[in-house]
Amino acid sequence: MENLQYKPFQNELKELISFMTINSWDYHAEANTTEESIIQLYNKGWYKQDRETIWIELSNKKIGLMIIHDISDTIPSFDIRLDGAYRGCGYGKEAVKWIVDYIFNLRDNINKIEAYTRSDNYAMRKTLNNCAFVKEGYLRSSWENLDGTIYDSICYSVIRTDWKEGVLTPIRLNEFPY
Repeated sequence: MENLQYKPFQNELKELISFMTINSWDYHAEANTTEESIIQLYNKGWYKQDRETIWIELSNKKIGLMIIHDISDTIPSFDIRLDGAYRGCGYGKEAVKWIVDYIFNLRDNINKIEAYTRSDNYAMRKTLNNCAFVKEGYLRSSWENLDGTIYDSICYSVIRTDWKEGVLTPIRLNEFPY
């Protein structure tokens, strides 16, 4: 597999619009993003305000986008989107591993990275599992889409000590007798 490159978003609005509107994002709140909504978010500073936006490139072609949310927090989360032609090829796994290393190397006080996905997004769930994320929570009726539909979501995370030591610390399920 060719190596991916990761480049900071440098206000390439036209490329962002093209990338976001040419693809369908079935497991995101807005499956079919419009140019108007992207421009509105861009003008509000959404891609930079306590966030870091990073392009995923393959042979100088933009094939994905990652957004780190709550970058100033000790527990950031991220969003990843891959061009439809590159899904299912292992690039998502490679990008998630990269972003985990990147985030934990930003600052020593980041102790955990969270990732949320819809319960029916099996590809992302498998990717997170393969990247040493632990399923921490099943959230019923908590993923609301812009069209009003509601799904269950799942919270995954990786903690710094597990990342450093290359281990998985299991969570305590059913610790109470009820």
